Amino acid sequence: MAMHRRQFFLSTAAASAAATAPAQPAAKGKARLKPALCAYSFRNELQKKVLTYEDLIRKCVDWDVDGIDMTVYWFPSTDPAWLAGLRRLAYTQNIAIYSIAVRTEFTKPEQAARDAEVESIRRWVDVADLLGAGHIRVFGGNVPKTATEEQAVPWVVECLQRGAEYAGKRGIILGLENHGGICTRADRMLEMVAKVNSPWVGINLDTGNFRTEAFEQMRKCLPLSANVQVKSEMTYDDGTRGPQDWDKVVKLIASGGYKGYLSLEYEAKEPAPTAVPRKLAELRDLCRKYSG
Repeated sequence: MAMHRRQFFLSTAAASAAATAPAQPAAKGKARLKPALCAYSFRNELQKKVLTYEDLIRKCVDWDVDGIDMTVYWFPSTDPAWLAGLRRLAYTQNIAIYSIAVRTEFTKPEQAARDAEVESIRRWVDVADLLGAGHIRVFGGNVPKTATEEQAVPWVVECLQRGAEYAGKRGIILGLENHGGICTRADRMLEMVAKVNSPWVGINLDTGNFRTEAFEQMRKCLPLSANVQVKSEMTYDDGTRGPQDWDKVVKLIASGGYKGYLSLEYEAKEPAPTAVPRKLAELRDLCRKYSG
């Protein structure tokens, strides 16, 4: 993680301000962008077992990207021997397994249910550690009908704080994604991350998930972004959905001095085997264009 983001996380004053005003980075500097693939892009192939995680690592070499974000939903095993083999393959192919993506729901009213979520984080931290990944994507969750968003905020903060205490001992950052629910809007996410106040919790920015004022909300999230997932489509201000202007998106990300991976999470209609190589080539060119 870039030092300017760590300094931001560690600054209590800056964190307090982030809850009420757009966050500002401690120092921008030059952007350093690396193209990557999110395994979720091939969810259909992984589910049908016509493609393996090992296959994806080799394909990343063919497509000339630097890293892979391993969505864990279809892992055949979490046995240390299998994880070690995957890590070794990635190393020999010079592909970084820099992140894993898991499902979580921190908005559960019952303490026992939240305890279970924290325990799940700890198990996945151990998996990430064995793979050599420095980041885990997590979800905030949906607010129950029996509660308000304000009531749910402390539940999310509690889970993230307890998860970060464990993850931080292994040098792993938890990235809270703008995935809807309690994480629908940037301001609420900034508030929760500020209240957690840990260098081991940031934002996993998904460029296609904001439903209103997408570019402004992305801009707010950037100073706290530990990882960025790039979508090929987005929701426009008029409520319609269509292609995302990647040049505009990557330029915005670079303007904040972001240093990290831009991981393609492909979800459009064209089949991934034909669309992803083309989209990754475009993303790779833009990373080079706006780095440094």
